[in-house]
Amino acid sequence: MHVVSRFRVSKLRVFILFFSILPLTGCLFRSSRNVPRTLTTAPLKEATLPQLLAVINTSADKLHTLKADVNIDASTGGEKKGKVTDYREVSGYVLVRKPGMLRMIGLVPVVRNRLFDMVSNGTSFELSIPPTSKFYVGSNQQTGKPSSQPLENLRPQHIFDALLLRPIDPENEIAVLENSTEMVRDPKTHKQAIAPDYVVVVIRRDEQSWYLSRKIVFSRMDLLPHEQYIYNRNGAVATFADYEDFADHGGIMFPSRIEIQRPIEEYAITLNVTKLTLNEPLTDQQFVLTQPPGSKLINVDNRNTSAQKQPLPPVAQGGPPQ
Repeated sequence: MHVVSRFRVSKLRVFILFFSILPLTGCLFRSSRNVPRTLTTAPLKEATLPQLLAVINTSADKLHTLKADVNIDASTGGEKKGKVTDYREVSGYVLVRKPGMLRMIGLVPVVRNRLFDMVSNGTSFELSIPPTSKFYVGSNQQTGKPSSQPLENLRPQHIFDALLLRPIDPENEIAVLENSTEMVRDPKTHKQAIAPDYVVVVIRRDEQSWYLSRKIVFSRMDLLPHEQYIYNRNGAVATFADYEDFADHGGIMFPSRIEIQRPIEEYAITLNVTKLTLNEPLTDQQFVLTQPPGSKLINVDNRNTSAQKQPLPPVAQGGPPQ
């Protein structure tokens, strides 16, 4: 017992001595290594929440109408379908008149007949697909299971909400600022790097309660909105929009490339703007879409269908609505 106690005391003294001299031994267990630089080398700008809100609201207040020639890339599919299908690029036109009117036309390559034509007044929509002789009508709020046919899931409101940033509604929305990061291509190394960004989180209320409505991501390199996430009432991403290649159009910064993804319906559309005119007067007639004779009428709200019996007229030729 005595020997064991002495051994324990000696062992304790050794540990005490060891840890007492450890800070003095500068070379003990010390090593160094280079940590790869992952932060972007690009100069970053700073902004406050009020300044970012001013960017959103000022641009929204200045822009009243839009008329654009576009090239349209589309793809469908994802995890649900198990594959992704890319479609051939087509040309087309987009017309917008606030507060909620939009028309978008896609043209068949080469022959430039109309592949699809859709219009919305902000409340309801009409979609004509001449190659299938179908004419869809319904409310802007898509309900029910998405169609297995990609074009049948197109809604003008999806394009409208992604194309234009809505101003912040002080009566029904609260905006807060989040500091986050994103991956960018570094201007010096041309490799992927981490860049800080600003995220404006918009909380909205309806007759039920408050809910997450939007997230608008601002690049710290130019303080422009490069991404927007729009959420449905259940908190799922309904629309994701990516904005690139901004250009100044009479004091209004507008992107030349807009990618719109609808993850629930699993389709994506990219609009590459080739010509843009802002705030030019647009008439009511330019937002009128008439059902082609002989096409099948499909009401997506109740799925009642009917078909007219007269023969189809010649397929509409391309060109923006006049």
